[in-house]
Amino acid sequence: MSQLGKRYECTTCGTVILCAKAGPLNPVCCDKEMKVQKPKKKPSSD
Repeated sequence: MSQLGKRYECTTCGTVILCAKAGPLNPVCCDKEMKVQKPKKKPSSD
């Protein structure tokens, strides 16, 4: 199930999309389901 506001990334070609409408299936690119992109770690301010 696609989630509103999540970024999805293709592991084959690197395409990234932002989900603007939730749906029953995950987005597909290069004939494979796209994976939810992990948040990037920010450097600590210490």
